[in-house]
Amino acid sequence: MDGSISRIKELVELLNKAGKTYYAESQEIMTNFEYDSLYDELVSLEKETGCILSNSPTVNVGYEVVSELPKEKHEKPMLSLDKTKDVDVLVSWLGAQTGLLSWKLDGLTVVITYDNGILQKAVTRGNGEIGEVITNNAKVFKNIPVTIPYKGQLIIRGEAVITYSDFAKINELIPEADAKYKNPRNLCSGSVRQLNNRITAQRNVNLFAFSLVKADGIDFENSRKKQLDWLKQQGFSTVEYKMVNNENLRDAVQWFEETIGSNDFPSDGLVILYDDIEYGDSLGRTAKFPRNSIAFKWTDETKETTLLEIEWSPSRTGLINPIAIFEPVDLEGTQVSRASIHNISIMEALELGCGDTIVVYKANMIIPQIAENLTKSGVKDIPKLCPACQFEALIKQQNGVKSLYCTNPLCQAKHIKSFEHFAARDAMNMDGLSEATLEKFIQHGMIKKFTDLYHLEQYKDLIVTMEGFGEKSYENLINSIEISRKTTLAKLIYGLGIGNIGLSNAKMICRQLGNDIDKIININREELQEIGGIGDVIADTFVSYFENADNKSLFNDLLKELDIAIEETSQENNILDGKTFVITGSVEHFENRNLLKDFIESLGGKTTGSVTGKTDYLINNDSMSASSKNKSAAKLGVPVITEEEFLKLAEREDLL
Repeated sequence: MDGSISRIKELVELLNKAGKTYYAESQEIMTNFEYDSLYDELVSLEKETGCILSNSPTVNVGYEVVSELPKEKHEKPMLSLDKTKDVDVLVSWLGAQTGLLSWKLDGLTVVITYDNGILQKAVTRGNGEIGEVITNNAKVFKNIPVTIPYKGQLIIRGEAVITYSDFAKINELIPEADAKYKNPRNLCSGSVRQLNNRITAQRNVNLFAFSLVKADGIDFENSRKKQLDWLKQQGFSTVEYKMVNNENLRDAVQWFEETIGSNDFPSDGLVILYDDIEYGDSLGRTAKFPRNSIAFKWTDETKETTLLEIEWSPSRTGLINPIAIFEPVDLEGTQVSRASIHNISIMEALELGCGDTIVVYKANMIIPQIAENLTKSGVKDIPKLCPACQFEALIKQQNGVKSLYCTNPLCQAKHIKSFEHFAARDAMNMDGLSEATLEKFIQHGMIKKFTDLYHLEQYKDLIVTMEGFGEKSYENLINSIEISRKTTLAKLIYGLGIGNIGLSNAKMICRQLGNDIDKIININREELQEIGGIGDVIADTFVSYFENADNKSLFNDLLKELDIAIEETSQENNILDGKTFVITGSVEHFENRNLLKDFIESLGGKTTGSVTGKTDYLINNDSMSASSKNKSAAKLGVPVITEEEFLKLAEREDLL
């Protein structure tokens, strides 16, 4: 059974990855035949084991919105754990018993109930007596089984957590500074308790079972370890643990301490639990704690250091975040020299000033924080101007918290996404200009408009000293930017980020207007709408952009920096003019589907992502496939042609 469950998890991950790269990135990591074969294997294993994971491609999750989360009283109170920071106390507590030492995951505890093999109910810990019913949300946790082999009533407790890496990605998508989550636990709590479980599904919540409450009819031989092993056979991910006794407990604690630095799941300590179920239960409980388990909290390593400066970091929301820069110290095996302070209120509480002696540590052994300020010289020198744009910066107080904001609506830091779009592969293709790098350049005042990207060499001395950079990284970046100077007019226009103008529309407009720059920037709405596929919305946003004098000036300045390659627009090369294609499946004569798409557009054709009544041809080398696109084409009477048939249609048999 263990092997089958492991294979199910492996197949789900592999098939989901293949589906994502195929549909979202237009790339293939396996053939249709391979996908179908693995899919059939997954279906067979799910039937054999009775285990279906919530993210399995064989099931469609029904999203649901509720008006509120109902409350429910727990059958048994969920008590907190007694705690210690002393390993000697752990050794004494364990005595001659054998125990399970596991992560104390830092998320949200959930009680899950299954009946007849189906997930029936999920309730948060709440205050220990009453929790919130989150059943719809639990069904879309990333790794939870929605059906299991066991048909009796099963009740488990688990910790819902979000990884540090997902936390960072999700937080970047939240534009409002005050709405950003401070840590993965807060994000997890907000995600698990959503009224719309589609949002929960997007948050990649993981559940790790740590306790079996009820499973009648199963003999666990009085062992907590066997309970967890059995839960794995049912398809659950269980908390990582080590079996310990008096002889190896200290070594096990040390292993967890050494491992937490590379652990993607947040943990604020360890839990030790007696393996002997009857012995543990016989000890009863105090008014606050059960006696069969105890938590071990990390003793934070702290270091004294000197605060050198406060770096003020503007963000796309206008919030200017204070960051403490201090003399580097070694903490938990790594060197740290900076810590986020979050807002001015925290600075004032710490009475934080440059030159102060501060004590720093790593929260949960991961995130650098200031524990205390020993000298307390007081807050001073809060900037009056935004470091990115030099406009006025004002202190605002919201919900009792003071924060610094830039007042300039056109601040470059607020438009970092536009710089990222401009540098993207389908636009100017500046490799090495990630969002994080762009944010650093903006914060240091290096880039204020797109043209500044072509003059970064004047900041070489500063760039090579920045975190993540060196001479080689700098040279690679500058080379990439120089290469980007040779581009097409369509890619430049797409890179400007004009509303509703994708790369295909930009290519179509440039092609139909003969790549004539004067015509492109001076065309009126009525003329633009005469181009097939250009409606009033696209025409309005495009024309409005170039009616703005500042936008037109920027565009002309960019032209001076670039070497525009004129694409062939003669009528003899527009053989596919007016034809709309959809591409699906693997390709043979082109390296990938994107290159086939570019080829179609170079001949005047248009490509879209879905088959509609306006589609002229669906290109699929497996014309007999039962794919959804083939079914749509059959229903709508759209011809399905192979790649070879397409090349004959395009009169390019030289490519066959």
